[in-house]
Amino acid sequence: MRPFMLAVASTLALMLLLGAVSDALASHALAGEAQIAWQAQLDRMDEALGRNAQDDAALFWREAYAAALRTRHWQGMVAVGDAYRRLGARGGFARVSDAKAREAYRAALFRAREEGSLEGVLRVAEAFAELGDRAIVERCISVARTIASQAHDGRADERVRGFAERWEARRLEVEKRNGAGRQGTIQ
Repeated sequence: MRPFMLAVASTLALMLLLGAVSDALASHALAGEAQIAWQAQLDRMDEALGRNAQDDAALFWREAYAAALRTRHWQGMVAVGDAYRRLGARGGFARVSDAKAREAYRAALFRAREEGSLEGVLRVAEAFAELGDRAIVERCISVARTIASQAHDGRADERVRGFAERWEARRLEVEKRNGAGRQGTIQ
């Protein structure tokens, strides 16, 4: 009886392991398909913008956004945020597009942090810096420092330090231009 129970337990453990591996592979395949989908839709959006087909471009952007949401990675969310800013600049609704881009960038920051992607966090920080969102850039730098310290990689620490120094210099230049003590957006 004991060898039979051991065989059943071993078989169940093997089945659970195969199921977990299968789920992981299926999840990875779906993420890859979604990444291809969002990139293809953004390419179509840019082509439509080139033809001045704003309505088509907006439709392709929405499809890219939906595909990027289906992935678990930061790259798609940054790309759709950047793309919506291009769409808004061309369509005359830059303020609205900046707000929607911020949503995408926030999602990208969350995903990059969860992945432990220093590259992702710094790319999101740059996007927020372009929007002049000082508090969120500071938060991104803090997250980047945490990720870099966990990586135990001097180059990671140096990348964060370099970004933080460039950000600080940019911030000080804007404050100098705007007059000391006045808060404003950093462009």
